[in-house]
Amino acid sequence: MANKRVVIDPITRIEGHLRIEVEVDDNNVIQKAYSTATLWRGLETIVKNRDPRDAGFLMQRICGVCTFSHYRAGIEAVEDALGIIPPLNAKLTRTLMNQALFMHDHVVHFYHLHGLDWVDVVSALDANPAKASKEAFKYTDLPIATGEDELKAVKTRVKEFVQRGQLGPFANAYWGHKTYRFTPEQNLILLSHYLKALEVQRDLAKLMALFGGKQPHPQSLTVGGVTCVMDLLDPSRMGEYLTLFKKGAEFIERAYSADVLMAADVYKDEASVTSKAAVMNFMSHQSMQLGRNEHLFDAGIILNGDLTQVHEVNEDLITEEATHAWYSDNEPLHPYDGKTNPNYTGMKAMKTVGANGEMVDSKVIDEKGKYTWIKSPRYDGKAMEVGPLSSILISYAKGNKRIVPLVDAFLKKSGLPLEALFSTLGRTAARMIQAQAIAKHGLETFNNLIENLKVDQETYSSYKIDQDKEYKGRFIGDVPRGMLSHWIRIKNGVVENYQAVVPSTWNAGPVDANGVYGPYEANLVGLKVQDISQPLEIIRVIHSFDPCIACAVHVMDTKGNDLGTYKVEHSFRKVC
Repeated sequence: MANKRVVIDPITRIEGHLRIEVEVDDNNVIQKAYSTATLWRGLETIVKNRDPRDAGFLMQRICGVCTFSHYRAGIEAVEDALGIIPPLNAKLTRTLMNQALFMHDHVVHFYHLHGLDWVDVVSALDANPAKASKEAFKYTDLPIATGEDELKAVKTRVKEFVQRGQLGPFANAYWGHKTYRFTPEQNLILLSHYLKALEVQRDLAKLMALFGGKQPHPQSLTVGGVTCVMDLLDPSRMGEYLTLFKKGAEFIERAYSADVLMAADVYKDEASVTSKAAVMNFMSHQSMQLGRNEHLFDAGIILNGDLTQVHEVNEDLITEEATHAWYSDNEPLHPYDGKTNPNYTGMKAMKTVGANGEMVDSKVIDEKGKYTWIKSPRYDGKAMEVGPLSSILISYAKGNKRIVPLVDAFLKKSGLPLEALFSTLGRTAARMIQAQAIAKHGLETFNNLIENLKVDQETYSSYKIDQDKEYKGRFIGDVPRGMLSHWIRIKNGVVENYQAVVPSTWNAGPVDANGVYGPYEANLVGLKVQDISQPLEIIRVIHSFDPCIACAVHVMDTKGNDLGTYKVEHSFRKVC
């Protein structure tokens, strides 16, 4: 029989609009997969012909989650173009804000975005709170929010939601799915941490706002340095940062790391969690400055999963092409020369599998033509995975003295081999290890800042923009979802061209002209789905990348013309 087309639109619990289409055979094994961004935006166009010093403030609006990442990237791309070196105090302050972002982002991702791919909330209603409380001690000596009384209260609270038929964020999911593995007691532990994480993420947002002025969309970075000098010289403000950081670090160590370890133990035999990654090329950039010349995470490239050799990143080999993206310029271009001229070609009619397993009339992408607003980034023609897994693998392969012990400890406690990291489980574990590394070592940055402020209070480097000179520069660094780069050309004192190549572009981009698939699509092919009307396995794989489609698409028609009209048909499956 012919393959069946399954459409999941939209993928929820992500930033932005993502659609996944797959073709499955008679055994529900995915034969083909297509990743489609159905949203377009206009930041790269809006910033043109503006003062380059405004770039960071405008580009942070790319996303409502990782606002600081694009803010900093826009500021530092201009600094690179103008040859500005900010004072050490400014660099370390930016790092403190970045640490707050990473800790906040990773906690929110695991519990509130990715967590329900692992946790069967309804199952927790059958849990024995006393038994669950004892279970928590298997994965940490100091569990948090898992006392018998606390777990009983959580169970009662959720039970009341269920009885009222108002599950809120837990509604419309695949409770009882065969690939869920946690016992009722383990589900109750994670449910308690889900609720506790709501409090923790609030404190971590405050952590960013202490030096950023507000969160999201902080305001304290400027080309040349930072503007929060009075905060840095205020002992009470510095003490508040220290207190909130330690609270976040405690949750990461006593809850987050323990829960991922529990997931590794329980899910080690679930194919949709442990199947080997299809794209085995990984790329990251150094990030998280600890002192004057030291960073927490390393830069490099791993090819074909070979951890014995880490290659240096050659920026000249980065390109983007649009063979299957809704743009008119198909050829691979370096970001300095990138173009974003829209060319929307629409959808086509086809029978797809409906929500109840029946065949229904639908509009689907034209996989032979253009089918997404995301381009295809390549490094020397190769698809690359970026993200926490890449960062951790490269740091580990380089023998990073702070990362190696954390990876080895996780592997020892979980009983998993190193090769297990090349998977959905590994992607999720690496994000936790990255958060754990910041929790353990982030205060080195704080302490170095305190010491430097005793002898040097500079937070800004002056500069001048020559109206008659042309400049070009870039920011490259790892952010919570992976390697981010912003590329700018400045002419006549204004922005001539701007391109952002973001982590979700690397991971979610479509097949290129040479038939090379990006990580999203490649990692779905070969995946067996238990029930195509409840494709939890697909959601689990995609969520492990922490998609940010709002970040990945930046084009608009500046004349205000409609480029396309979208309607989500009732036959399309809406998945939480």
